[in-house]
Amino acid sequence: MLPEDEKTLSDIRTHGCHVIHVQEEDALPPFGYSVGIQRSSQVPEVIVVGLKHPMADFVINEYNHRIRAGEKFLIGHEYLGFLEDFPVLFEKVLLKHYEEYFGWNRWLYDGEAFDVVQMVYPNTQGVWPWDEAADAWFRARQPLLGR
Repeated sequence: MLPEDEKTLSDIRTHGCHVIHVQEEDALPPFGYSVGIQRSSQVPEVIVVGLKHPMADFVINEYNHRIRAGEKFLIGHEYLGFLEDFPVLFEKVLLKHYEEYFGWNRWLYDGEAFDVVQMVYPNTQGVWPWDEAADAWFRARQPLLGR
């Protein structure tokens, strides 16, 4: 087993998950996702697209901590406490995105037998990516993987 595989499994045993970060490249926005939350807590993994590493790390770990404390997150409902005073909501990620985004989860679960939710957030004016008022940059920065 490779050292990075061992680190991932150790983090899952110790913390309930490991976080993967993918840096921005050309027109593709940065993203981060959890590995192991479904294994440790029986709830979906989470991805956040468009946030840089420190913030993505915080919100993914916050999701994990809150799940482990017993909180439940419903699809389409708004929740506070992830991004200061801004709400976030969760959408189920479509299976067609798994190969492109979730390599480590595909390794851990030996295929695509896992669920993922995308944490979606508004811009600083409170505009969601699907709103008419959302500009092209914001829409491209946070592609919706459940639509």
